Amino acid sequence: MNAEVLRIHPDEPEPHLIGQVVESLQRGDVVALPTDTFYGLAVDPVNLRAVEHIYELKTRARHKPLSLLIADVAQAYDLARSIDSTFDKLAERFWPGPLTIVVKAGSKLPLRVTANTGNVALRVPEAQICRAVVGALGLPITATSANLSGQPECTYAALVREQFGEKIPLIVDGGPTARSVATTIVDLSGGGNSWMILREGAIPTHEIALALQH
Repeated sequence: MNAEVLRIHPDEPEPHLIGQVVESLQRGDVVALPTDTFYGLAVDPVNLRAVEHIYELKTRARHKPLSLLIADVAQAYDLARSIDSTFDKLAERFWPGPLTIVVKAGSKLPLRVTANTGNVALRVPEAQICRAVVGALGLPITATSANLSGQPECTYAALVREQFGEKIPLIVDGGPTARSVATTIVDLSGGGNSWMILREGAIPTHEIALALQH
């Protein structure tokens, strides 16, 4: 059966439609939705069967943790531990936006979501649909890109449907994504205000370094 495509306004998401997405996630479904970089695959991260389904869909290596989208910085403090001033500076400067920050995971997250690393990758996206879903669900959602292994990332709902049409029940169409460049990933899990770029994407490394100098 082909995925249902649900159109949601990207800037002013309709609450009753967000409610449909939340119900789908609560059932354990995988939902594709637009982030501020690419379309992503969202599940409830506490539902381990749903998390496992994402790894199967993407044929993703089991040692790679899934990044999580959150609604605001306060939620990061709830999900992580040992957060220091480096995190504060980066979050204040670049969130909401295309920066993923890897930190030590707190006890509320299942170890499976961290791929047994004990670390979690967090991001507050600019995309209103994602933040509305997180707010209504009351939990973060996974944000791995909605593409099959070896296939390009998707910037339109139609491209997601081409790759996942019969594999997932719901695709949220919020129009084209704002960017077509992946997020920058900064690893702060080493502690002691140390940082390392794992992937340079939409935010250049020099901007990260500049933000941390002040």
